[in-house]
Amino acid sequence: MGDEVWVMVRRPTVSDLWNTGSMSSSHSHCSTLRPLKVIFKEPAKYWTDALPIGNGRLGAMVWGGVASELIQLNEDTLWTGVPGNYTNPIAPYALSEVRNLVDSGEYAQATAAAAKLVGNPADVYQLLGDIKLEFDDSHLNFAKETYQRELDLDTATVRIKYTVGDVEYSREHFASNPNQVMVTKISGSKPGSLSFTVALDSKLNHHCQMSGKSQIIMEGHCPEKRIPPQVYANGNPKGIQFSAVLHLQISEGNGMISVLDDKKLRVESSDWAILLLVASSSFDGPFTKPSDSKREPTADSLTLLKSITNLSYADLYSHHLDDYQNLFHCVSLQLSKCSTCNLCLEQNQDDRVPTKERIKSFQMDEDPYLVELLFQFGRYLLISSSRPGTQVANLQGIWNKDLEPKWDSAPHLNINLEMNYWPSLPCNLSECQEPLFDFLTSLSVNGRKTAKVNYEASGWVVHHKSDIWAKSSADAGNVDWALWPMGGAWLCIHLWEHYIYTMDNDFLKDKAYPLLEGCGLFLLDWLIEGQGGYLETNPSTSPEHDFIAPDGNRASVSYSSTMDMAIIKEVFSVIVSAAMVLDKTEDDLVKRVGKAQSRLYPIKIANDGSIMEWAQDFQDPEPHHRHLSHLFGLFPGHTMTIESTPELCKAAEHTLYKRGKEGPGWSTAWKAALWARLHNSEHSYEMVKHLIHFVDPEHEKAFEGGLYSNLFAAHPPFQIDANFGLTAAVAEMLVQSTMEDLYLLPALPRDKWANGCVKGLMARGGVTVNICWKEGNLHEVGLWLKKQNSLKRLWYRETTVPVNLSCDRLYTYNGLLECVNAYSIL
Repeated sequence: MGDEVWVMVRRPTVSDLWNTGSMSSSHSHCSTLRPLKVIFKEPAKYWTDALPIGNGRLGAMVWGGVASELIQLNEDTLWTGVPGNYTNPIAPYALSEVRNLVDSGEYAQATAAAAKLVGNPADVYQLLGDIKLEFDDSHLNFAKETYQRELDLDTATVRIKYTVGDVEYSREHFASNPNQVMVTKISGSKPGSLSFTVALDSKLNHHCQMSGKSQIIMEGHCPEKRIPPQVYANGNPKGIQFSAVLHLQISEGNGMISVLDDKKLRVESSDWAILLLVASSSFDGPFTKPSDSKREPTADSLTLLKSITNLSYADLYSHHLDDYQNLFHCVSLQLSKCSTCNLCLEQNQDDRVPTKERIKSFQMDEDPYLVELLFQFGRYLLISSSRPGTQVANLQGIWNKDLEPKWDSAPHLNINLEMNYWPSLPCNLSECQEPLFDFLTSLSVNGRKTAKVNYEASGWVVHHKSDIWAKSSADAGNVDWALWPMGGAWLCIHLWEHYIYTMDNDFLKDKAYPLLEGCGLFLLDWLIEGQGGYLETNPSTSPEHDFIAPDGNRASVSYSSTMDMAIIKEVFSVIVSAAMVLDKTEDDLVKRVGKAQSRLYPIKIANDGSIMEWAQDFQDPEPHHRHLSHLFGLFPGHTMTIESTPELCKAAEHTLYKRGKEGPGWSTAWKAALWARLHNSEHSYEMVKHLIHFVDPEHEKAFEGGLYSNLFAAHPPFQIDANFGLTAAVAEMLVQSTMEDLYLLPALPRDKWANGCVKGLMARGGVTVNICWKEGNLHEVGLWLKKQNSLKRLWYRETTVPVNLSCDRLYTYNGLLECVNAYSIL
């Protein structure tokens, strides 16, 4: 199984058909060779030194130890808990009390009373376990100068090499989506040179058993309640069950396998070994109790393993590459500071420089190649953590080492979960967003009960934090973050965005619109009559932020926060637009929404020239707060634009200055995207640069952002949202769009990325966009449309030209926006 020779041939994309003359021949040649690799010259010391692999459902962190190797495993359905009751019959009485206090201007008292509206805590994402490898003592004396460890983004493969004496050892690790298996191949350069011991372990309650002489089966369960596992002995019932099976194969002719202590496998004197790890759980959807599940994790794992054990390593790797690269190769990006830069020399210099050193030097050298790597790393993480049929990418994607991870590693809906999926559409990974819509469907089921009981409203509602059980009610904790019933509404905007990027009418009709209807019904009931003839939300918070009330007391609850209004305006606009597409404009819901639109509280400008965060110009006790909720209408929303609301955009700019640069990683990424929407390349790039600083795990400070050595983004600690947010922000700097307008290089930092080329980005209306630029100026644009055309105008700086594209033709425009070529790609 391990000796085959194979040749990788990359599947061409539509962008490959576009030949541009914008780059010199040497530039183009070197650009295709520049490796997209995260590189180390030593084993991992911390978890954030380890390298992530994943197939959407299974994840692993590979440490790369020499004498002892640790591969930490995750499976995305392993959570504490059982399906919950997300209703509170006394909530309507508390709601009435809070509303009366808000109407009386007693905001501090309303905040205190609102504590009666929060619920029980969400459940907690768990881990699967570890693969532990122990090599013989000779590996303690490996030649340190020969050690190499890398994550190759182009192949989604971790590789490790080192030398012991005259033997070179190598390891390859990848996670296959089509075959649903984690694969490790270990080799020695000399026959019979490979000996090691392998075992499975877990922090969760578990036991291991041998199956024959080549398999280890680990079975266990998650706790039914979110309490530490050490109390199992006191009777904590079992939650979700899991099973992991490790299958070991070695070279024929050389080597032998034996069983040690009834729980380990020992390989002696082999040429190579292959480890196949499969895993399953009893999770059968968010509405089925683990005790009622009919799934049998061990039987499922063994069935899966049986289906792949006859496949060669080359077959498994080929399946993996074909699947992964079909997504990853849709987009390419090359950036350079100047046309005279010797990119071949840059490549050779960067090829083996540890990534940590490149992060550390970025504030001085501002290496655009590292931005390329980070952009594609975000795409890699999304492909690896979110695929059709999996759970949503949570606060850490799928990678987690703790039984009690920070913030439960749960989906947070007041920015973090949404940011996870920001790059999916512009960066040509729309299918990776499917788990979000499956999750949203489940949330709407529980959310309908929450809306009816807690708020006596129709439709469905979701708050700021959820879990695998589709928790819809307010979480336990402080009111300023727990009491926020806009989470489902924000997610609904992703439904419309998916439609206008893909132009998939069946998706809009069958999936999106029913969810939008339920969301709209709740929002119409949640809005109540307010002062001045406006409809208002009450109670209302601006996520995780307080204000100083007129009486001098600190509070978080008032009415009609700017974010509430911006999200509702966006959802109502989406409902009306979707109804027009689906010929539903005469529906009662659509008519009600249309009447409500003009009565929504407007976005206002404060006395200091910034966007007001609340309906009143309250004093802000923390002007540098990490959240930018009141700028939702600018990004990711569309109610503030340079063309239609210039005064609000000017106030948004002032707001960003007021907020400052500092903040956790996700806040920095959001600021980069916001500045890009304002077409401010200088400040957008400044935020990209601000994120790229090294975080030492031994000296990390909360809320300061940055990157760990493996490129994971830091809050600190690790939160994956900033990785996704940065990728989306870079795309936003290069391409912005509406259904009718396409903006080219709207926030390009011309002096930092003077030359470059991006291929495969997506624009609204289903347009694929390729752009090349030279010396900071647009050189060529390629456009391709799969479905009906809605695009009417191209924009570049002060130039606007009308366009009329036909489907399945590839158009090329020059830097003056003149069409110089068009041909069919059928």
